[in-house]
Amino acid sequence: MQTHEIRERFLRHFEANGHTRVPSASLILDDPNLLFVNAGMVQFKPYFLGEVPPPYPRATSVQKCVRTGDIDEVGKTTRHNTFFQMAGNFSFGDYFKEGAIAQAWDLVTKPQSEGGYGFDPKRIWTTVYNDDAESARLWQSVAGLPPERIQYRDATDNYWDMGVAGPGGPCSEIYYDRGPEYGREGGPVVDEDRYLEIWNLVFMQDIRGDGSPKDGYPVLGELPSKNIDTGLGVERVAFLLQGVDNVYETDLVRPVIDKAEELSGRTYGENHADDVRFRVIADHARSGVMLIGDGVTPGNEARGYVLRRLLRRIVRSVRLLGVHEAVLPEFAAVVRDAMSPSYPEIARDFERISDVMRIEEETFLATLSSGSKIFDAAAERTKRAGSAVLPGDKAFQLHDTYGFPIDLTLEMAAEQGLKVDEDGFRTLMEEQRQRAKADAAARKSGHGDLSEYRSLLDTHGETEFLGYTDLEAGCRVIGLLSGGASVPRLGEGERGELVLDRTPFYAESGGQIADTGTLYGSGTQVRVHDVQKIVPGLSVHRVEVVAGEVGLDDKLTGSVDSDRRLSIARSHSATHLVHAAVRGAYGQRAAQAGSLNSPGRMRFDFTSPGAVSADVLTEVEEEVNEYLLQDTPVESYVTSKDKAFELGAIALFGEKYGNQVRVIDMGEYSRELCGGTHVDRIGQLGLVKLVSDSSIGSGVHRIEALVGTDALRHVRKEQLLVSELANTFKVPTDQLPDRISDVLGRLRDAEKEIERLRTERILASAGTLAAGAEDVDGVAVVAEKVTEDIDAQAARSLASEVRNRLGSRPSVVALFLPDGQKVSFVIGTNAAARDKGLAAGELVRSVSEAVDGRGGGKADMAQGGGTNPAGIDEAIGMLRRAVRDGVA
Repeated sequence: MQTHEIRERFLRHFEANGHTRVPSASLILDDPNLLFVNAGMVQFKPYFLGEVPPPYPRATSVQKCVRTGDIDEVGKTTRHNTFFQMAGNFSFGDYFKEGAIAQAWDLVTKPQSEGGYGFDPKRIWTTVYNDDAESARLWQSVAGLPPERIQYRDATDNYWDMGVAGPGGPCSEIYYDRGPEYGREGGPVVDEDRYLEIWNLVFMQDIRGDGSPKDGYPVLGELPSKNIDTGLGVERVAFLLQGVDNVYETDLVRPVIDKAEELSGRTYGENHADDVRFRVIADHARSGVMLIGDGVTPGNEARGYVLRRLLRRIVRSVRLLGVHEAVLPEFAAVVRDAMSPSYPEIARDFERISDVMRIEEETFLATLSSGSKIFDAAAERTKRAGSAVLPGDKAFQLHDTYGFPIDLTLEMAAEQGLKVDEDGFRTLMEEQRQRAKADAAARKSGHGDLSEYRSLLDTHGETEFLGYTDLEAGCRVIGLLSGGASVPRLGEGERGELVLDRTPFYAESGGQIADTGTLYGSGTQVRVHDVQKIVPGLSVHRVEVVAGEVGLDDKLTGSVDSDRRLSIARSHSATHLVHAAVRGAYGQRAAQAGSLNSPGRMRFDFTSPGAVSADVLTEVEEEVNEYLLQDTPVESYVTSKDKAFELGAIALFGEKYGNQVRVIDMGEYSRELCGGTHVDRIGQLGLVKLVSDSSIGSGVHRIEALVGTDALRHVRKEQLLVSELANTFKVPTDQLPDRISDVLGRLRDAEKEIERLRTERILASAGTLAAGAEDVDGVAVVAEKVTEDIDAQAARSLASEVRNRLGSRPSVVALFLPDGQKVSFVIGTNAAARDKGLAAGELVRSVSEAVDGRGGGKADMAQGGGTNPAGIDEAIGMLRRAVRDGVA
């Protein structure tokens, strides 16, 4: 049974049992506790947490997931994967244990001819939580499982929670006995290779505190409504039903291995080392395509760093298989063909996905070249020191700075007859991992501290937003908070948070910053500084009481700063138009990757497969402003998501949309899903002026623009500057470029002449310095403090000239250049000195400590710098001793 059919059977089964089919969420959601979506329940967390009421009592989905905690283990075994699909059914206060067990058993054991998976009931085992005798009884009464195939486990295995304070509960896992050829008898508690877990049923019934029940902390109480959250591993079911041994041999993964075999000429299954590489390629290629498809781009932080690491591990594995050509787009095409029947957006967006992978591979191949030079130098130093072990810190530097996985360093070291201090490397890696873990823990917000906000939402419902049509409206205070805790009132001069039943103030979201303004009543004036959605659906106003006091149930009038709102609306509408123009220029590969809409200014980030042409950006600006002249009406309407997509509306990466969506329509030119505020007609923008463009990461470009009067002021300022320059150069403005070019050309010629004369003057001192050379054990040594104002390049030229004048006798030249609180230095040696073992690079390192510095270079010429000019005399003494001792 093909994997796509396994997915579809799951969804059809639960739809037939009254569940609403919900599409997979993006792999990136706005959740402070998660880098990537890692479980099917993530998109439903607001319902489980009670932050918003669920729109349906039952749901089912197949969620794409990425987990990268064991990324280094991927490939070494057949059990570790980064990308996988989690099929789940969810009940929000509807059915509970009996319903979940009955429906799961039905799907697992029902014959394939009737739409089930057709697993032999006699080979099914289950586990339950130690304290959950009820579930054990249900497995017997509902499914007919004999007691000997129901095993009890402690909280470590059979209790589930989110890792932070909030809901949790016991779980029951379904296992399939693969047979005695796969391991020992005795059920899952004895052997989880033979007895393979395929489905986990979570009975969410408890409220837990900061300490997890897994760690022995007691449960705080029961949830007001009990929920069901299950997760079936699609890939695990696939390899069982397809009669293969593991996920790497299933229909969605094996084709990538086949492509790697074709490219490398090697065969999967012949030796373990190559098999690891084949599996890394297959797993990471899927993960990479799916992550890029959801808007992640390679970078050096957070999600981007994980993606970059995945892609570079593919390149490294391919190289170790003997392939040195660029191959990532070829693997991406195989993944597209395998995955697009379930995720058609991968095929639609493939051009951009392929471009991102191609650029990252090209970048890494260049990095490999640089890193290889660093490795070669380290290996040479290791051998010269008489050691056969590359230091662990050097292996860590190659990993951390150049992206070299340790096994690549091990392979390169072995080729040179060296070993690597793996213990030292792993110690440094563990230190970095602990720092990252501490940082991740610090980022976790938890959910217990949101209880006051959720209570307001439960009691009063969502805040009604009036701001699409009204900038001033009456409202009632339903919540007052200070430091996250409820207070009865706020007095004059106090700051806090205020929740209203309805509001004209826009809460920051979708790249649009929040409104500001005033709330006023009888003798009361409150300044609104910011509005945030602390929990979905609840607008929280951050305020300062200017006059009087404000208390619960007070009736106030909210007044938005209308000029500021209109200025922000212009920026947001301009962002949509710039997005449309950029897509017109670069196609679908130019997808929005972020934005910021503030008064009079907009920032737009988009994915770009290569360099962005200045000419194209000029065309984008002209196209947008020409369209403004049409003064097209801006329409907004709510429709179904499917209908919006039929109309050509564009959705943004990482955004979560419900079944009903709001569309902003600017004619046929721009149509996007958007919850922000906009102008009524595009002519109200007045003018859009692009003021900067830059690359902010691999494959991501940023445009910044001014809108309306801010753009006009910028143009006027530029006009004034041009006029002043024309007056200064005494030419008409249209001749200004030629005039400036002429002046700059003459200036460059003058600078060259000055530099020539300066160099001649400096080199003239070479004879004096050479004449002052002292003999140190048969080596002519010139070690001087140079007070002339010369740069590093001139110092190298002077050192070279002095070295030449010393002739063929062994010579060392060291020049130290103090500059305020800093010092730079250069050391050169001739061939005769190097024959005595005196290498410039090593001499630099031997004197660096005296000036609190560092440096290095080649054997004939090296340089360094420090922060202690007072140590120059000591450094000169150290140089003489180093020459005397024959440092090499």
